[in-house]
This record gives sequence, structure tokens and C-alpha cells, in this order.
Amino acid sequence: MLARRDPQRSFFDAQSLPHRVPDDSFYGRMGAVSDELFHDDDLAMMYCLDNGRPSLPPSLMSGVTLLQFHDGVSDAEAVARTMFDIRWKVALNLPLDCLGFDPSSLSNFRNRLVDNGQERYAFSRFITVGREAGFIPDRVTLLTDTTNVKGAGAVQDTYTLLRKGIRKLLKAAGFHVRGKRQGLSPRTRNLVEHYVDQDRKADIDWSDPQQRTAQLQTLVEDVEAALELAAEQSDDAEVRSVGWLLTKILGDDIATDEQGQSQNGQGTAPDRIISLTDPEMRHGRKSKAHRFDGFKVGVSTEQSSELILDIADVTASGSDGVHLMPTIERTQAEAKVTVERAIGDGAYGSGKNRAACAERDEPIDLVSPLAKPSDPEVHKSAFQIDLQAQTATCPQGHTVTGKRGPKQDGRPTWLFTFPRATCEACPLFERCVRSKKTGRTVRAGPYEAYLQEARARQQTDEFDTDYRFRPAVERKIGELVMHGLRNTRYVGESKRQFQRLWLGAAVNLKRLFTLAQAQKVDLHVVLSHLGPPNAGLMTT
Repeated sequence: MLARRDPQRSFFDAQSLPHRVPDDSFYGRMGAVSDELFHDDDLAMMYCLDNGRPSLPPSLMSGVTLLQFHDGVSDAEAVARTMFDIRWKVALNLPLDCLGFDPSSLSNFRNRLVDNGQERYAFSRFITVGREAGFIPDRVTLLTDTTNVKGAGAVQDTYTLLRKGIRKLLKAAGFHVRGKRQGLSPRTRNLVEHYVDQDRKADIDWSDPQQRTAQLQTLVEDVEAALELAAEQSDDAEVRSVGWLLTKILGDDIATDEQGQSQNGQGTAPDRIISLTDPEMRHGRKSKAHRFDGFKVGVSTEQSSELILDIADVTASGSDGVHLMPTIERTQAEAKVTVERAIGDGAYGSGKNRAACAERDEPIDLVSPLAKPSDPEVHKSAFQIDLQAQTATCPQGHTVTGKRGPKQDGRPTWLFTFPRATCEACPLFERCVRSKKTGRTVRAGPYEAYLQEARARQQTDEFDTDYRFRPAVERKIGELVMHGLRNTRYVGESKRQFQRLWLGAAVNLKRLFTLAQAQKVDLHVVLSHLGPPNAGLMTT
């Protein structure tokens, strides 16, 4: 049953008594608006209004959750701070003799928010505040970037993945229950006892390649036996899920030699599973030298206010650029703004993204640099490609007519091949031509016109002026990291996204306090005029 916070003040309220918490600190400023920051009735849809045990007030739980992510503390530590930390008492307007509550209440509150689709509650509320206060304009410039974060699961090698996968599959099929083992063949019974009744790494000399190979062969055979045993319960969703994981691990990690023996495969599969405790974790790279295990988080801020408009998990592998358009769509839908310009690093500047931005009903100006070639004199950009005339002219002034290539994304491509004899007479031949039979071939892709325009723009002062705003999103990511962004607390997409959103909300509240002070805006008044979550500028 929904319980509301008692508006009656106590003689022991921290805000009413002398304290040393600065008024201009985050805690002091939060305390000044604590009565309007969150409203119990905003989350009334999550509770029964007339039956059951009274809940803890959702406004209080929202405030505690916000401070928890701001300070990067556990559930138990968060409850302890409500009892003993004067800064938290001031921020939440709690009495000095606050008794606290059981830490599991915070977990229950998070689950209730997720189950009722209210995980965006605080994040959306503070963006609404920014819109109502005039900090976020109707038409925005979006600064976007990603950073790597750790996963909550343990990274496991192939041997561990297979061993623990067998154990997980057999337990999902119910073989941890003794009665279910009746009637099993001796080999099957041995399989169940070996993997379910114990969870030990094989006792072999792991430095010996032959013993490792033999152990891998045994694991693969046991996986196949376990999958066959579990197939009888394929109607069970958990059995199917774990069976699929094991099958994928075999496909990604295991190869068979000419003798039919199992070997570790060469290279790394693009979407390789690296953990059974968190199967969504992946290998990823931010650069050739920077490898990580876990996830990427995309962060997008509004250029003038530096408020975060979007924060979300994205895939660890692959280019950041594929997430640009979904980010723009989410931002426009959630913040009720129009993105008129997007600024990102070179990962976002693909021809496909430039076309998608330019061909919208309301075009978006994408400011993103193209990579500088290592040898500009013979790079493709040194060739003058005329798509209208379907010709290409090399740096030495020789012109050829193009031929149509295969379509890509439903758009035409062109191939321009220069005669071998012409290229051999050129002083740039050794640097320019790699083919042993033909001259230089230049390919114009489906988005060549957009890339040509981008290369020309990149040489202008206007581009330098626009692009200099991009480091602001890196600073914001640094601030998020300082508050714990790198450490994922939870397993599962919905709970991970909950963490990102509430951390983003805490950082946005800090920024709102700074903007309000600089622009002489009374946040207490703005907050008091907000309606419930589904009203006004925002929807959650």
C-alpha cells in the first residue's frame, strides 16, 4: 500500500538544527528542494492504494537511490548513511534520530520501478526541469560519445564456460533433485554427479598442451551428452536458453582437426560469449590498443546546458557509429526536442550516417571528422571523382570513365580503373598501385557524395569552430566515471539501464544546481510546478 511522507516537521530535523553542511554543496542544495524533488503520488501506480502493508514513501526511496548512485555506495551503506551521515540527513530532510530501514527495501524499490516501467522516473523528471527552466532549448546540438564499462560477471575461459555451462544446463533440467536421477544409465548418472554434485576445475597439469587438449575433448563430449539429455525437456524456457548458450560457445570457441579431435578455434568470434554469470558481456575495443570486457555506454549531452539527454548501454563490439541514429531518435522522443546538429568523433562520420542525417524530413547537421590518410598524395581523397560525369582524375591528371559496381544499400557504386601502362609511367606507381595485373582502381561507394562534401568541409574554419564543442561530452563522461559508471552493479539489460539512468539523473541534478545559480532560477519553484510523470513535456 502506498505510504506518503509525513509533512509534519520534527524538532530533530537535520535542516532545523545547526549543522556544518555547506548550503552551496550538492547535499545542501538537494536539501533546499527536498520537499519538491520527488512526489509520492508520481509513483502511485506502483502500489495498491487501499490494501497491504504500508510501503516506505517512494519520494524518500527515490532520494536515497539518487544519493546512493551519486556517492557510489552499496544498499547497506546507503541505509547506514541515512542514520549516521549528516550530509544525507540534510539532503533528504531526515531527523537526527532516523531509524533507517532494511537494505533489501532498496532492492525491492528498484525492482518495482523496473517492473512498472518507471526506471526513467528521476532522469526524465530532471530533463523536464531543464526544459521548464529554459536551460534546454527546443532545438539542440547533441554531443555524443561512448565509454567502456566493466560487466558484473566473471570473465571465463573456454574450459570454464563449458564446465559451468554443463552444470547450469543439468540443474536447469532438474537433475540437482535426487529423485530425477532414477533410471539413468551409469554413464549419464556419472555425468550428472560429476558436474552437479561438485564444481571443480579438472586436476591436470594445465601447462601441458596434451593434457589440455584431452580435457577439452572430454568437455566437448560431455557438452554433447548433456545437450542430448536436456533435449527431452526442450519445452522449458530456461533449458532452451542454457542449451543455446552452450551450443553457441561450441560454435564460437571450438574447431575440429583432421582427426576429428576438438581444438580451440583460431581468432575470436565477433559476438563471443565470455561469461555465464552475465551472458550479455562481450569483448570490445575502444581502439586497437585498448581492449576491454563488458559493455559500452553511450552518453549524449546538450551543448549549451551540458545536461545529459541520453545515456544507454550499447554493444561492446563494433563501431560506435551504428548507434548514432537510435540515440537521436530516443533523445527526440524522450526529451521532446529537435536535434538540429550532432557532433561526434570519427566513428560517427560514416557515409551511411551522413546520408541518414541529411535525408530526414528535418535534416541534421552531422559534424564528424574523417580520418586523415597516412599517404595523402595517393589516397582516394587525392582523386577528383565526378559522380555526375562518372569520371575520376588521378593526382597526375589522367582521367578515366567509371563502370557501375554492385549496388549497396540500394544505391549505385562505381569502379574507376586506370590503365596499367599509364600507372607504370607515373612516379607514384610504387606507392599508389598494389595490384600485380591492373592499374589503380578507385571505388566510389554508395555515399561518396556525402563523404566528398564532408572532406571539403573539414578543411574550413567553420568545421573547426563547430567541432571544438565535442570535448564537453568527454568531460561529462569523466564526471560519470568519477561517480561509478565504470562498475556495473547488476546483471540483466533492464537493471543495467536502471543504473545508467539514475547515475545520469544524479549528475544532471548537480548540473541543474549550477545552472540555476548562474541564471538566477529558483529550482524549488520550477519543481513545484511539475505535473506527474506522464504529463507535461516528458513521458516515462
